[in-house]
Amino acid sequence: MHSGAPCQVRPHAQRWWKIALAVLLSDISSKAAVTALMPYGQSIPLTGFFNLVHTWNTGAGFSFLANAGGWQRYLFVLFALGVSIWLVLELRKPLPALQALAYSLILGGALGNAVDRVMRGHVVDYLDFHLGGWHWPAFNAADVGIVCGAVLLVYVTLRQTEKPNE
Repeated sequence: MHSGAPCQVRPHAQRWWKIALAVLLSDISSKAAVTALMPYGQSIPLTGFFNLVHTWNTGAGFSFLANAGGWQRYLFVLFALGVSIWLVLELRKPLPALQALAYSLILGGALGNAVDRVMRGHVVDYLDFHLGGWHWPAFNAADVGIVCGAVLLVYVTLRQTEKPNE
């Protein structure tokens, strides 16, 4: 039976959601700045290994499905929203801090790129690292959050498997 009481959000969940929100807001604001201040296709060399660029990606990581005809936009939005819902629910649970931080970073990044896909139809990328003629695919703050969160999850998982069973 429903008690009529509002759903209580645990304070620890709010902390992790705030981190995700910080990643999301930094991603949205940096993409807005690049879009407003740089014409599409512009590249500004800042160091011998880093350019600030304005480019678009209609695909996923490394431009996966970028030329698929447009349907991939909806697939990637649905996937990001599904993952985000799962992460929001997971962050309501008591989790080890590093795992919760990883989930928060991934959540903020997934939402950042999803917002771009919904609002623009593509993701704005602007960080371009290169060395000796080799360019890493351009990326953005959302991608940084996703990759850092994924690396942190791998670290947490490896650390757990190294502990002897008691």
